Amino acid sequence: MKVEYVEETPIRKSLSFEIEADTLAAEVQARAHEYARKLKLPGFRPGKVPLGVVLSRFKDELSHEAAEAVINRVVPEEIRGRGLSPIAPPEIVDLKAEPDQPFTFRAVFETLPLVDLPDYRGLEVRGRTPQIADEEVEKELSHLQEKMGRFEPVEGRAAADSDYAVVDVSWRETPKGPEKRQEGAMLHVGSADQHPDLNAALVGMNPGEKRSVTITYAGDAPPELAGKTIDYALALKAVKRRVLPALDDELAKDLGEFDSLAALRAAVRSRLEAQGQASAERELREALVEALLAKCSFEVPETLVEQHMTARTENAARGLALQGVDPTKLGVDWHKYRSEQREASRRAAMAEIVLDEIARREGIAVLPDEIDAELAHLAEHAGATRETLRRRMQESGDLAALSARIRTQKTLDLLKANARLALT
Repeated sequence: MKVEYVEETPIRKSLSFEIEADTLAAEVQARAHEYARKLKLPGFRPGKVPLGVVLSRFKDELSHEAAEAVINRVVPEEIRGRGLSPIAPPEIVDLKAEPDQPFTFRAVFETLPLVDLPDYRGLEVRGRTPQIADEEVEKELSHLQEKMGRFEPVEGRAAADSDYAVVDVSWRETPKGPEKRQEGAMLHVGSADQHPDLNAALVGMNPGEKRSVTITYAGDAPPELAGKTIDYALALKAVKRRVLPALDDELAKDLGEFDSLAALRAAVRSRLEAQGQASAERELREALVEALLAKCSFEVPETLVEQHMTARTENAARGLALQGVDPTKLGVDWHKYRSEQREASRRAAMAEIVLDEIARREGIAVLPDEIDAELAHLAEHAGATRETLRRRMQESGDLAALSARIRTQKTLDLLKANARLALT
């Protein structure tokens, strides 16, 4: 066997193989014997199919399987023997497997670049100290007040702006599309989220009344409606209004373990401050990474970029699914979305490489207790035991990702501790 190693770029490598024809032929013969023992063909007793028949009838399958077996054996051996560390399994290209000719192919792969680390201590970054204004606290209290509101029936008058209409609605896309129907839909009359023509149709309706309205949606409407013309049939069942409770001690008690409005207000402020601090911390860490990357210059493996692009796209779709939205029915061009993630993914991959190299140089490791603590935190939110979550994450491969994430956070802690911070 002849093997030629080529460094095509600092990160892209290839191994060119030339393997004796006898090696591939022997593999074909071995697999043909296996076929012959297991095959059941008309006219032959089980296990008694002649080898010549097998070689003739299954020529392509045998050749493919034999080539795959040889590749799966020699490529990993050669990679290990040369001390190489591909980021992902090699791509096999330029494969030639002709009878009585050497079996040739190339295994192409990427490795991590050799990074010449810049001075990562003393990075100059700006951060902010979050301040929570009284208006933000009052706005959040108003949201809680809205959440605790109740609906009361309106008697003796027609629906008006700001009312809530309980409607049986049926609709079909013109022309002659299939009819769809929803009973007891609660529509907020005058809402900016609804088409103005629908709001106009609801205003003035009395319970028991029916109306029809045809709406043509503009191109900037939600994807499932944009550009469509839809006929609606409305049957008003009831009119209701939203009644908000007073913002007082009783509301605070209804919302949880608060004995007064003052205690609720203090808890809201504390939560907003924690959220603000977490947001400021994320921004600071992002600034540290940007300051670090500004000092770096190296080729980023396309394999890592592609992995990040895929992860970002899958996370976006998963986030929609968790909100109860089917990502396949939004009209989103997910291929376009994925391609738009390329630059952000390249920088994320670049940061991953640099931070990993800093962690290696600084001897940053993840301790079992740190993994246990994070698992306990995650388990509490997931409603599972720590060991159950550990088992699930081990099976899915997410435990290694958790360890890597903790290691990255510890590396960022080191950068922050040694940075020159300017807080505003």
